[in-house]
Amino acid sequence: MADGQVEEQIVSLVDVLEEDEELEEEASAVLAGSDSDHCSYPQGYVKRQAVYACSTCTPRGGEAAGVCLACSYKCHEGHHLYELYTKRNFRCDCGNKKFTDLQCKLFPEKEEVNSQNKYSHNFFGVYCTCSRPYPDPDDQVEDEMIQCVVCEDWLHGRHLGSEVPDCVELQEMICEACMNKNLFLWTYAAHLAVPGTDAQQKEETEADKSNTNKEEKDDDVVEPSCKRSREEAEPSCRLKELQALDQKRVQSGAVFWPSGWRSKLCTCITCKESLSEAGVSFLSDESDTVLAYENKGKTNEQTARGNDPLMSALDNLNRVQQLEIIHGYNDMKTELKDFLQRFAAEGKVVTPDDIRQFFEQQQSRKRQRVDAGGFFST
Repeated sequence: MADGQVEEQIVSLVDVLEEDEELEEEASAVLAGSDSDHCSYPQGYVKRQAVYACSTCTPRGGEAAGVCLACSYKCHEGHHLYELYTKRNFRCDCGNKKFTDLQCKLFPEKEEVNSQNKYSHNFFGVYCTCSRPYPDPDDQVEDEMIQCVVCEDWLHGRHLGSEVPDCVELQEMICEACMNKNLFLWTYAAHLAVPGTDAQQKEETEADKSNTNKEEKDDDVVEPSCKRSREEAEPSCRLKELQALDQKRVQSGAVFWPSGWRSKLCTCITCKESLSEAGVSFLSDESDTVLAYENKGKTNEQTARGNDPLMSALDNLNRVQQLEIIHGYNDMKTELKDFLQRFAAEGKVVTPDDIRQFFEQQQSRKRQRVDAGGFFST
């Protein structure tokens, strides 16, 4: 085999390993922030964790329920599960009164219901305003799903009522329904949100009018000095200041927010109380974001894993050994992919026993394989 061919295959293996590492990081972003061995119920309403819904135990038409990562492995093996990504302030339901025929194996001493949990149609495997499953076998349109940071539903990009901006993975989205439930957000949107084409034009027009009116008022009105002194002594409300500017934005469609926008929300006592009453206090918490949770999961996984010995060991092997590894790795990767696709097609969770059985079969096949000549470098 020519040297050029050998080097090309070696680079290919490195690329594959790096790609696999990226996939592992994506999984770690969601799963490493959750405990895979212990039910999260004793922790109460966890700030953010991976949540699953079991259609085998709680089918559509019944009560919605969600289970933690560990219970999805230990208590619902072989069941049909919906992966709901992450949910905030959620407490594991596994084995409570919503599960008539199942007792939690990890923490059976649960209250009958978790009254503070919030549920949506996601728990029955449908998403967006169109209430369709994902992936949708009847949908031929390639479209991304984006999660609203308030209701946490996933919506198709084409059903948001607004243009999806570039670098959307670094932004947060609030759907139109949640914006209209919390009208004060439109004031912030006019100043803080990522502008759409139509919205930007509207903003610029209204801003010009506002500045003109403000200049005219400043020429005509002189405030008493005592009034200004009292106002300066009192804590200012950022929301009222923005409302006073009277800068408008078209109030329709989903709104996208840039990184760090939460830190610019008003934190005065009145606004904090309003956020609490509306049930959206989490908006003032930057650590509530999915991105913060994902980064925590990646960091935890990298700390636990340390340096990858496979990548460092590869450079210390001769070419024959490298080619043997390439051959075996590619075979294993293909077979593992086929193995996992069967679980995905049936909606089943892959358990440690399933993985152990797979590698036992691999080892058995390796012992039975007859090497007809191996690889030689020329």
